[in-house]
Amino acid sequence: MSDDPPASPTPDTAAPGARERAAYIETAIQQAIRRGEFDDLPGAGKPIADLGAQHDPDWWIKRKIREEQLTGLGPPALTLRIEHAEFADRVDALGREADVREYVADFNRRVVEARRQLQGGPPVVTPTRDVETEVAGWRERRAIAASAAPPSPPTRRRRLFRR
Repeated sequence: MSDDPPASPTPDTAAPGARERAAYIETAIQQAIRRGEFDDLPGAGKPIADLGAQHDPDWWIKRKIREEQLTGLGPPALTLRIEHAEFADRVDALGREADVREYVADFNRRVVEARRQLQGGPPVVTPTRDVETEVAGWRERRAIAASAAPPSPPTRRRRLFRR
């Protein structure tokens, strides 16, 4: 017996049929190239992004989030800060007072829940909102928007049957 390590398998000796599979795959790739299936792929003709001095194993997910402009991802402390900054716009998009009250109560519940979690991450510094203050602000902004909007032209009723 010899103490030499076994030779690594080559495509010829790897497994029965390995050579046929490799040939089939190579043929399929060449046919796809001839049909033009690899033309006009995203990033064609552009250099590969530089990895920089340190390689980030999550580079692909960060790029996907940036390209798709995904929101709502991340630790609750950060998502609540963003929602707090956009609070007035989100509340103004609601049409009923009951919806505003429900949204403010849900926001406050999520802030308190995020403060209680023990999973680590950045601290939750987002304040809770007073329901009555937010409803009063919503009413004021709606009144200002209603008075500033030009009156809509009267709509003409269309007759169902014409003579």
